[in-house]
Amino acid sequence: MLSRISRLFYGWRMIAVGSALRVLGGGLYYYGFSVFFLPLSQDLGLNRAATSLVFSLARAQGALEGPVAGYFMDRYGPRPLIIMAICLTGIGHMILSGVHSYAMLIVVYMGLVSLSFHAGFMDAPMVIANTWFIRKRTMAMAIISGSVGLGGFLLTPLLSQAIHAWGWRRAAVLNGIAFLLLGLPLALFVRRSPESMGLRPDGDPPHPAGDRGAHAKAEVAEANTTLRGAMHTSAFWFLTIGTLLRIVALSAVNVHYVPIMVWKGMSEQTAAFMLGAQAFLGLLSHMFIGWIADRVDKARLMAICMVISATALLFLIYGQTEWQIWLFLPLFTVVESTFPVNWSAVGDFFGRKNFAKIRGTMSFVQTWGAVAGPVIAGALYDRTHSYNQLLWGLIGVLLVTAVLYALVVHPAVRAERVRAQS
Repeated sequence: MLSRISRLFYGWRMIAVGSALRVLGGGLYYYGFSVFFLPLSQDLGLNRAATSLVFSLARAQGALEGPVAGYFMDRYGPRPLIIMAICLTGIGHMILSGVHSYAMLIVVYMGLVSLSFHAGFMDAPMVIANTWFIRKRTMAMAIISGSVGLGGFLLTPLLSQAIHAWGWRRAAVLNGIAFLLLGLPLALFVRRSPESMGLRPDGDPPHPAGDRGAHAKAEVAEANTTLRGAMHTSAFWFLTIGTLLRIVALSAVNVHYVPIMVWKGMSEQTAAFMLGAQAFLGLLSHMFIGWIADRVDKARLMAICMVISATALLFLIYGQTEWQIWLFLPLFTVVESTFPVNWSAVGDFFGRKNFAKIRGTMSFVQTWGAVAGPVIAGALYDRTHSYNQLLWGLIGVLLVTAVLYALVVHPAVRAERVRAQS
């Protein structure tokens, strides 16, 4: 068994590390905010729009950091940012437990908890996948991306139980300790690239010593687009704007997940269990869609997934019984399951060398969707005391997203068409 592990391509070990980081961050932060939402807002006397604003400001912070973090990772590798994110998120949660005012909530959540979370737990693992794999890029990214859902399935229900048993403040302290104790050892395993270890992407055999021709052919075969070059393609902007809208829908539902289910008649504990169940289904959905994506046109696949997710919201709107609402869960998972397909397409279109900068720049635009979605959702609920209006609006957003993804064409294919017409 040990000999088989030792022969396993080191890139899969990197995927395991990136996935473990996503499990931790997904369960205790990404999905975790939803189970903190009601007890925290009730304790501090906040309405839902005000509580959502904290989450949205944190996402805005992530958007502003994206291009800088991308440049840093392309230059120095992902490990330094991962270590910084683990330390700040862990310490931040412990300090968060002592917050007693809205102003201090914003300062602590933005200044510590979320300061480098997106770069360290979201961007860095995907950079790892894109660096270590080319042919198997989508599946590698799907495993990492799907691990967020596994974290939601394994850790978020435990966090909900801790909040229910000991209160949100003690649970926040335990959250911080978990980040530090589990996260820091994982960060030490991160390696920058296969080339830094004398390896090649996908575990391919090394070129014969001195065979510069083979190395040059490999470089030509892989796209190597600069950030400026990527920004001059229509694919860059269709993917960027489409994902911006997709994140509006996803963040609005995820942040308000427990409140939405309570609005539908569930208890907070049942809602947290459903959130965990959806996270687990999301892992399965990631694997299935990732497997399909390596065999079909990625952009068209994402367009189909957006139509499926819009259909899922109809079950949530019209569902009157618990079993009807459960039908919403597996269908809506495809919204999040298209993340690795999106980033794999970016890697296919533009290559590995400048991936972090390109991803960071796209994220700068896209992350504003996570800023807008929860605040809009909270404001609509505060005004109408219903999530109905929000859900219908999100159906429209997802259908527009489907159209944008359907318009994406590989830059090399578009360039070939232009040459053929000239």
